[in-house]
Amino acid sequence: MRPNMVILLGLSLLILGGCVTAGKSFRSDDLSWIVVNNTSQGEIQRVLGEPFRVGVDAGSLTWTYGYYRYRLFGETRTKDLVIEFNRNGTVSSYTFNTSFPEEKAEWKHRTAP
Repeated sequence: MRPNMVILLGLSLLILGGCVTAGKSFRSDDLSWIVVNNTSQGEIQRVLGEPFRVGVDAGSLTWTYGYYRYRLFGETRTKDLVIEFNRNGTVSSYTFNTSFPEEKAEWKHRTAP
């Protein structure tokens, strides 16, 4: 086998075995700082930065913070924090979900954020 083919094959295997990430990781161990009807959009943005996605749910503005680690081989890991806002710009509700094993274990038996 020619040296160029060996290098090309090696690079192809490295790329195929790697992972692709989207979004930006964020701390999710303590979300108690998010207080419904109190925490503002500005406070959310100061702590978490720009949202990964923005949208609307039943007429209410939503911001999504997400971190997605896709793997060709092995398990994909994702986490989302979706925040819905009142018309006055405060949090009306939020949802956090994760497939990261260490976070799942931490959150599985919690009764509060």
